[in-house]
Amino acid sequence: MNRTGHADLPLHRGYVPRWLSQRMTVLGTLIIESLVHNYGKQEVLRRVCDPLWFQSFGAVLGMDWHSSGITTSVMAALKRGVNPRAHELGICICGGRGQRGRGTPDELRYIADASGLDGDALIRASRLCAKVDSAAVQDGFQLYLHHMVLTDSGDWAIIQQGMNTVSKTARRYHWASRTLRSFVSQPHAAVTGENQGQILNLTAADAESVRAHIVEFAKEEPRRILQELEPICGKPVQQELFVPVSEHSERSISLPRRHAVQAHDVDLTRLGAILMTAYEHQPDNFETLLLTQGLGARTLQSLTLISEIIYGTPERFTDPARFSFAHGGKDAHPFPVPCRIYDESVRVLHTCIEQARMGYMEKSECLKRLHMTARELEQRCQPQADFDRVIEHERACSPRWGGMTVSGSVSALQQRT
Repeated sequence: MNRTGHADLPLHRGYVPRWLSQRMTVLGTLIIESLVHNYGKQEVLRRVCDPLWFQSFGAVLGMDWHSSGITTSVMAALKRGVNPRAHELGICICGGRGQRGRGTPDELRYIADASGLDGDALIRASRLCAKVDSAAVQDGFQLYLHHMVLTDSGDWAIIQQGMNTVSKTARRYHWASRTLRSFVSQPHAAVTGENQGQILNLTAADAESVRAHIVEFAKEEPRRILQELEPICGKPVQQELFVPVSEHSERSISLPRRHAVQAHDVDLTRLGAILMTAYEHQPDNFETLLLTQGLGARTLQSLTLISEIIYGTPERFTDPARFSFAHGGKDAHPFPVPCRIYDESVRVLHTCIEQARMGYMEKSECLKRLHMTARELEQRCQPQADFDRVIEHERACSPRWGGMTVSGSVSALQQRT
């Protein structure tokens, strides 16, 4: 398969509490809107087909940085937020988990009737992608989630995920219509998942002759095929039918099963530059943002990471754990979600977008400058974050910042204990 990279995703039990899912919908939709405003709809499709960006995006939204649950929760949040504004943004999201994923054709028919797009072609693309990843690529993962991100020009991206109950891992598959030349010959934009060794991959370029023979076999009388198979029953399957899952590339990442974020999961120079941008370079560079009522250094830290999700280039997303330092994680790793900071981030980003719509670009440009300043600091000063001290500070301030986990409010939990 033609992959941009892969990631190992441990299956993660649990749920997304309502207080977080609502915030994810608002912030996720604002980020998508900002991408559309700055780069266009095609950039949204390109981003969601990058497995490292997608994982970083989920971490910024407050999901557990390493979890396969990012796929389900992020796509559900985006569907809730983007679809009511489909006409405005020119983007719609279909599908879901389980039965909702199987209902994708009905959603596509509805959209096609309303927009004039070729519904039959979209449904065929959706079904073929699912069939390839469930049948033509036999890697031990059973598909349980299927989403199609569709633009009003008919371009699309597909994200689907499979589960391996034996290894307790998940694999995420990414498809893109703009790069698709054939559904059955190296069709994927990217696949993320744990390397399981060798798999039967009928979409590989080397399997062209195998696919041709399968078509021929399908035309033969079944009895004759069975007679041909009898002499070779019990013998190993020919080795050329198997190809490696993937070659490691610069887009590859392996995410551990442990919940805790550790120092080596994060580029400490990049994290240090973010902290320096937020706490030491405020007055001169970010006066426009600082005039926003209630905005403090901790919110600038979150906004710097959000600005990187919007304006960053692909090489910026090789350490998704770093993006959890925007709004923590629902399981308190690396720290509880600071809801007051989260809400301030949403408010500032919303203001930036609203003013940009009216032609006032000062705040939007200031948000972009946050990202650029952090990059400059990395190259000039190369600050290193004191990882343990940062975690200690975040957790100490968590009650003041409205810290929440799946177990409830940090302040309430402290009072009980």
